[in-house]
Amino acid sequence: MPFSQELQVTESPESGAVFRKAWEEVFAGHLSKKEKEQIFLDQFLWHACSWGVTACATGEEAVALFMQQDKDRCIIFYQFIDKAYSVGNAKNLALTDLPYDSFNMDRNDLYVMDEKQKWTFVMTHEEQCGPYFIAL
Repeated sequence: MPFSQELQVTESPESGAVFRKAWEEVFAGHLSKKEKEQIFLDQFLWHACSWGVTACATGEEAVALFMQQDKDRCIIFYQFIDKAYSVGNAKNLALTDLPYDSFNMDRNDLYVMDEKQKWTFVMTHEEQCGPYFIAL
């Protein structure tokens, strides 16, 4: 899926693990190791939302909050692959710009994180789970 031309996108083929670790520290850092194990956070970071242990918005509210954010630069990454994107000039970043593919297991658990790690938007492979939005 091509990004909108106004977006300044840099692909990082091997940065996903770094961003997943940062996401866990920032948005699930309040959980103990035992709590993380109980919600299977090692399987999906978004379990912090679906298990109700992190305050978040869901569904249409999550989408609305994502769209309302002042977006300068964002990071987009996935649960299972290490490809990531740094997106500059992101003020108009919309759902249709996100490289999400509901039929591709590598690309259907997607995380968007503000470069300053103040908020995150998550799309999952589960129809009944998400999307989620967390703001700190």
